[in-house]
This record gives sequence, C-alpha cells and structure tokens, in this order.
Amino acid sequence: MAALLAGVLSAQPAKDKPPPKPKTTDEQKKAQQKEEEPPEEDESLKPTEYSFNPLEAEKNLKVGNYYFKKGNYRAALGRFREASRWNPNYAEAYLRLGESEEKLKDKPAAAEAYAKFLELAPDAKEAESVKKKLAGKR
Repeated sequence: MAALLAGVLSAQPAKDKPPPKPKTTDEQKKAQQKEEEPPEEDESLKPTEYSFNPLEAEKNLKVGNYYFKKGNYRAALGRFREASRWNPNYAEAYLRLGESEEKLKDKPAAAEAYAKFLELAPDAKEAESVKKKLAGKR
C-alpha cells in the first residue's frame, strides 16, 4: 500500500512552481495571424529587378514607338524608360525618351536623356540635331 501511495503522491504536480501563464487574447490573435498568413506571392507588388536584357529592351522600345506614333506620349515615355533600364547602353532608348519628354514639355528631363544619348552614341546620325536641340534649350 505504501508503494501505491508513493505513486499517487509523485503524480501530483509540485505546488511550489506556478503553472505557465496563458497568452492574452491579443497575443493569441497575433500568433495565429503569423501562422495563417502566407508569404507575399503577388509578383506585381514586388519591385522589378533590372538586369541586362537586350531583348526586353528592344520589345519595350518597339511598344514605345507604337505609343509615340499614336500620340500617347506618357505611355511611350514609360516604355522608353523601361528599355533604358533593361539595357543602360541602349542609345536609341535615350533618344526616344528625350523626344517623349520634350513632347510632354519636361525640358530638363529631355535634356538629360539627350545628353545620355550623346554620351552613348556621339557619332550617330541624329547626334547633330540633338546637339542643336540641347544648344537651343540653354
């Protein structure tokens, strides 16, 4: 009987240790939300990481030319800017970017794009007309 009594006594929790404190409802909700929320998977919300991609640059330039011919200079501007980001040495993208900025009456941005064009292609056939435009803006 003493062995039985010893087994029962050892199964009871020690009274000198307090039981763990339960989490508050706010803490429980936050922990539950962290477990339920999946990682961000919407690719459209991620910022675009540009790396050298001449095919993507060429595609954006063609689409930009389409918009420019249609008279949608803001859309063309976006495409030319994308082309210059995919290929930072794409002189034609900067030329067309400058033309779009000029149509949208943003003279400083146009001058900056034209300057980049001249830096990349100083011997291009359009270089002389661009130099004249830059000289007239100052």
